[in-house]
Amino acid sequence: MSQRLSISATVLLALAVALGLYFAFAAVQGPSGILRRIQVEAETLELAAERDRLKAEVQEMQNLTRRMSDEYLDLDLLDERAREMLGLIRADEVILR
Repeated sequence: MSQRLSISATVLLALAVALGLYFAFAAVQGPSGILRRIQVEAETLELAAERDRLKAEVQEMQNLTRRMSDEYLDLDLLDERAREMLGLIRADEVILR
């Protein structure tokens, strides 16, 4: 009868170890584990940097749009944009590339 206890205790111990290993693996590799958290934090930093870059780009476009509007017309900007879009230059200009 002591041998039965020993076998059942061994099975119980093996089951406890297996559950412990499963939960340890899930804590590291699972969908909400440590490695996934590190990956999400890295993606968050990348997306924040992209968001800041896009905000700066939007502000620059808003500034150019305001400078081309009827209320505030920047003639130099209008001339620059028109010549760039049409590919025109003045006779007295030299283009360096």
